[in-house]
Amino acid sequence: MDLSTRYLGFTLPHPFICGASPLSADLDTVLRLEDAGAAAIVMHSLFEEQILSDAKRRPHLMSAPRGLETPAPPLNAYALSPGQYLEHLLRVKQRVRVPIIASLNGTTAEGWLQYARALERAGADALELNFYFIATDPQEDALAVEQRVLDVVAVVKESVTIPVAVKLSPFYSALPNLVSRIERIGADGVVLFNRFYQADIDTATRGSDLHLRLSDSSDLLLRLHGVAIIAGRTRLSIAVSGGVHEPIDAVKAIMAGAHVVQLVSALLRHGPTRLAQLRKRFEAWMDDNRYEAVERMRGVASMTGRGDAARFERGTYVGVLQAWQRNHPPASD
Repeated sequence: MDLSTRYLGFTLPHPFICGASPLSADLDTVLRLEDAGAAAIVMHSLFEEQILSDAKRRPHLMSAPRGLETPAPPLNAYALSPGQYLEHLLRVKQRVRVPIIASLNGTTAEGWLQYARALERAGADALELNFYFIATDPQEDALAVEQRVLDVVAVVKESVTIPVAVKLSPFYSALPNLVSRIERIGADGVVLFNRFYQADIDTATRGSDLHLRLSDSSDLLLRLHGVAIIAGRTRLSIAVSGGVHEPIDAVKAIMAGAHVVQLVSALLRHGPTRLAQLRKRFEAWMDDNRYEAVERMRGVASMTGRGDAARFERGTYVGVLQAWQRNHPPASD
């Protein structure tokens, strides 16, 4: 049985990779992930706020990026300083044989440019640009928000030679168009989606009540919809991030058109050995359902694979509502 897949130009033995998470901040855990069979590992993100804080502390090393108006958290709020992150990446690359994908999370091209080059020099095999931006300015339109992404990708692609994947949020109004433009400026892949961490309100302080909820399989549905729409219509590699907890979740993601699935919450809950368990059970599902290769399964449930665009435009929306009404008839008096 052939579980191999292609992602960002790499031939991987199977589609299961470790997504960006605190797990990669510890070398011993990274080695355990490799032992569990991770096909590739995405490092935890280096944040622009870290770079800004470090620049203020050591202004002779680099200038602080313009455009980041909110105060940066203190440097000790992060596990590693930018310099320590690079040193850790060097150590990981010396010990690990699978592809290592560095992750940058920021908002401005200036905040990412220098460290994109530094991560490449430190040995990263590829780079994931992790976009997380909340539009709060009434004067900034959707085109300007999208242009932020395109500007960063263009600058980074001109500055590095390693493959670049773009991790997007699910809230762009015209995702297929944005992905098409990302492809035209030279990116190598997209990751769908960055999770939207929503703070609750602390009624006593009127501030934010910060609590991170790990994902579950219900988070996958939004990813399936996005991937199924763009699969077969772009040459970019596609990764699903969020909601893959069971073998059937990975099956659905690949049927939608994904090349790989990124595991995070499942590994945080159960440890690195969960990856090996999922891969083994995924292979058993393929055998039971007579799929001889992952590539034979990829995209069969995508919009292009099924050839029914109407289902993705309004058919599913209407059908789900009708299904609920059929299954829940009005109660009689």
